[in-house]
Amino acid sequence: MKPLFRIFFFFFIPAIAMAQQDPFVENWSDTQIDSLRTELQHTTNDTMRMRISRSIGVYLQEVNRDSSLYFQTQQLTLARKLKLKLWEADALDATGWVLAQLKNYPLSLQHFLEGIAILQNKDCEKDIWLISLFAKDGKPETARLNSLGWIYNDLSQLYKATGNHEKELSTLFQGFAIGKRINDYTVLSITSLNIAYAYLKSGNPDSAILYAQETLKYMAKSGYNTYKGDALCTIGSVNVERNKYAEAKQYFDKSLIGYKLYNNKTGIPNTFLALADLYKAMGKIDSSIYYTQKALLDYKVLNLPTSINTTFAAMYKLYKSTGNTDSAFYYLQLYTSLNDSLAIADKKKINEYQNVGFNDQIKIQQKEQQRINRENAIRTYALIAPIAVFMSFAFLLVRNTRIRRKANEILQKQKTEIELQKKNVEGTLSELKLTQAQLIQSEKMASLGELTAGIAHEIQNPLNFVNNFSEVNQELISEMVEEVDKGNTDEVKAIANDIKANEEKINHHGKRADAIVKGMLQHSRSSSGVKEPTDINALCDECLRLSYHGLRAKDKSFNATMKTNFDASIEKVNIIPQDIGRVVMNLLTNAFYVVDEKKKSGIGSYEPTVTISTKKNGNKIEIRVADNGNGIPESVKEKIFQPFFTTKPTGKGTGLGLSLSYDIITKGHNGELKAETKEGEGSTFIISLPINDI
Repeated sequence: MKPLFRIFFFFFIPAIAMAQQDPFVENWSDTQIDSLRTELQHTTNDTMRMRISRSIGVYLQEVNRDSSLYFQTQQLTLARKLKLKLWEADALDATGWVLAQLKNYPLSLQHFLEGIAILQNKDCEKDIWLISLFAKDGKPETARLNSLGWIYNDLSQLYKATGNHEKELSTLFQGFAIGKRINDYTVLSITSLNIAYAYLKSGNPDSAILYAQETLKYMAKSGYNTYKGDALCTIGSVNVERNKYAEAKQYFDKSLIGYKLYNNKTGIPNTFLALADLYKAMGKIDSSIYYTQKALLDYKVLNLPTSINTTFAAMYKLYKSTGNTDSAFYYLQLYTSLNDSLAIADKKKINEYQNVGFNDQIKIQQKEQQRINRENAIRTYALIAPIAVFMSFAFLLVRNTRIRRKANEILQKQKTEIELQKKNVEGTLSELKLTQAQLIQSEKMASLGELTAGIAHEIQNPLNFVNNFSEVNQELISEMVEEVDKGNTDEVKAIANDIKANEEKINHHGKRADAIVKGMLQHSRSSSGVKEPTDINALCDECLRLSYHGLRAKDKSFNATMKTNFDASIEKVNIIPQDIGRVVMNLLTNAFYVVDEKKKSGIGSYEPTVTISTKKNGNKIEIRVADNGNGIPESVKEKIFQPFFTTKPTGKGTGLGLSLSYDIITKGHNGELKAETKEGEGSTFIISLPINDI
């Protein structure tokens, strides 16, 4: 009777607890989770262990993320062992989300992409165990699409964490579209909530409050309320921006109640910080400090270093505004120390991930060299001993001539074997170099794929707007016909004005899509690889403007001084302008990045400056890109042109920009690319192109 009781508890009790919500989402009590932990220790059935591991892992997502990752990884291992593809994709989604929260972005992305690949293949619809968990209607296609909608939503949070706002929104709309297709209010709840938050952070409060309000409606229909507090907090934050402080306070209070009611411990300190912003806007600095300190205490309990550091920065600014320099300096020190350690940790994670393949090859090479050294030592000792014996007998025996001949034959044989070993070593090194070249080529192709996907997402965004506004206009036209029949001319005029405004938006986004397509066509014509007479000064000036305004488009707060010093005596020269332009754009983008990072470090009198200059020097043309950033440490200066090496934090670079630039200059134009730097003062990258060769 005991096994039957356990199965009854596991499948029937949760059904009662979740009677009013989507079966994909689980809502366990602390007592039930304790019972599940006990059951996991006793059961030996792999299917049951997988199911229980999923439930405990989901429960711990907003309580203890390290423990959550442990149980969800256990689910992944068992799903693969049982060859249950949909369960494997579900586990990849869960582990990918937690890894993103723990800032292991490369491994998180790998898990998400593996999960999407499984779910895009309809074969995973076969033999779905416990299909009712993934689909209310029991249909395999619904189960697959439901999981795909969730994984797109969770992937968007990885893009948010790495600062890719365009991909964040486009991926969210993919998940939102799937939710609409299968009429799943849970998927619609979470995707619309994250869309609202994305619009709030990008300075679009009208869209933010619209999607947040829609989120509350979807949650009411689905019964999925874990993140209801986030929707309420988002609406409250919009009201703060609109100076509606009383209304904002009401929403923040409701948000705290929602977090506590549905056991979302990570959301509570987020609302405390929102309350701190509210009281700061009202001029009540003491109250703002109080709620910031409450948030800090919760973040420490939850062990969230990045959030703790954000709170340190907020405390520093608040105490600085009150003139309390001692407390301000104290929190500034805490922020600086933790920020440095977080930056080092992030860099270590990405470097370890990128260098895994190379480390394996190096270990193989080292083992092979150790084996060769041992064999050579044995042969050397074997050679010395006979020679010593032969030399001794040479002085003692009359037949020394025959002995020397025999010794020479042995020596010749050993020499042949040594030469063979040498060739084997050279072959091994050649294979390693070929493997490295193949890895670089694979990364180039991966970058091309990412560019193509990005363009597709870029086109999808304006098309989504066109489709949405077109659907709205259809509804408005129907309403206008009804109002015309009623003779309500004022309402007809109002609806007509709305239709006109929507048509303007459709026209705007249609032109935007057209511009993206034309830009892509222009890009496709720019890779001919043919040298042509080019004005170097004009090319550099255009790259400077494009790089600067490109960064400004991504970050409105970004600003820097641009200086030029072009040699007017330089005539047009034969180069591949697209390739040289890519190199100059890469150097300028890096320069703007380092001066912006130095500016963000809080140096008051610092003015970020980037300078580009050209000069004709004998039979060479020099292009110099200089910045007054922090410079390149001497310890890594020799590595900056190596493939996959980067000094940028996680998600900011692939480590191939300077490597590919070096290949374009040295191999494609017979030139030279070098760097001059002084730590703490800045760097200068120098492109040298020989006129005779180009």
